[in-house]
Amino acid sequence: MISYYMAKLVSKFVCCLPQGMRSFIGVALGHLGWLLVPQWRKKMAIDNISHCLQVDKIQAQQIAKQSVYRFGSMLLEVLYFPKIKQENLSEFVTFKNKDILDQALAEGKGVILATAHYGNWELMAHALALNGYPLLSVARKQNNVAMDRFINEYRSLAGGLVTYKSGVLEMVRYLSEGFCIGLLMDQDAGPDGIMVDFLRKNSSTPKGPAALARLKGAPIVPILIYQERPGKHEIYCYPSMHVTKTSDREADIRKMTEELVEVLQGAVQARPAEWFWLHNRWKTKK
Repeated sequence: MISYYMAKLVSKFVCCLPQGMRSFIGVALGHLGWLLVPQWRKKMAIDNISHCLQVDKIQAQQIAKQSVYRFGSMLLEVLYFPKIKQENLSEFVTFKNKDILDQALAEGKGVILATAHYGNWELMAHALALNGYPLLSVARKQNNVAMDRFINEYRSLAGGLVTYKSGVLEMVRYLSEGFCIGLLMDQDAGPDGIMVDFLRKNSSTPKGPAALARLKGAPIVPILIYQERPGKHEIYCYPSMHVTKTSDREADIRKMTEELVEVLQGAVQARPAEWFWLHNRWKTKK
């Protein structure tokens, strides 16, 4: 568990630093991160960006670099979580269309938050919990036990809860209790996903948000966070959606999944460097 205590120590150090120094270190770490990315993964990202966004290789490489550079600042922001409280949250995060989420919650059926590896998604969950939203974040269990403990501990600092992707019954229970269930829907879902078009490619897409919403009749609120300027972010709530329930369950889930993917696609096209391009998003073939 040495890595756990080392991470805690580094976080304490970061929490003592002023904003300017944190930004400087974050930028430096981001540039170092690009140098450490394997060549095959850089090539994959650049090829995907070039094809998906219809840009040349030079532009694609610049977008790929910016996508990686931002992870340095993201890391510093997460390590600074112990200092981000409700009273100073507005210094780091603002909300856009917050009333959409409030109205969805008012329906009394819980809310599915359909989100992605876009912007600092960890900061978004932290900010939502600090604002008093009952939040259950669905995460992937880390291979390193110590780091899994550290990450989930920091995810819970603001009062949010964490479960793993395998905890479907837990998700259903918390949704019934009026929680917001945060689901990432932008990674390759393998053979269990639904094949839909995303950024000019046929993509295996998680059907969890649509399936869970259909099961419980809960609204879905697509929600993303992006950086306005260094150290300041905006959480954007898109109009809520409801699954139209018919006798054809698969068709209902597919239709809603396609609509959610369209929202994410528009966000990636508008701010491509905010998305995580290093993931092998199109690993699964039709």
